[in-house]
Amino acid sequence: MIQFLIHEKADTVGVATVDIKAGETAAGLYMDSQDKIDIKAVHDIPLGHKIALVEHKVDESVIKYGHDIGKVVEAIGVGDHVHIQNLKTKRW
Repeated sequence: MIQFLIHEKADTVGVATVDIKAGETAAGLYMDSQDKIDIKAVHDIPLGHKIALVEHKVDESVIKYGHDIGKVVEAIGVGDHVHIQNLKTKRW
């Protein structure tokens, strides 16, 4: 079962299509190529939230759906929950 989707290869996060539990190896799918990827979730990832596909350092950008969606404010590791605790918009 696919548990998260990634829009394109350039994306650095995927979006959970179901609740993903910490410690679970979740199955993902790249929508552009249909390639599959497995990521071990470090934290619970609620439905609709983001899971990190790569490590992100502070001040780096997060790419979702091929677009820069914000700036990392706390280091993010592969499998981490990406949300308001570690990502902020660049608008404000």
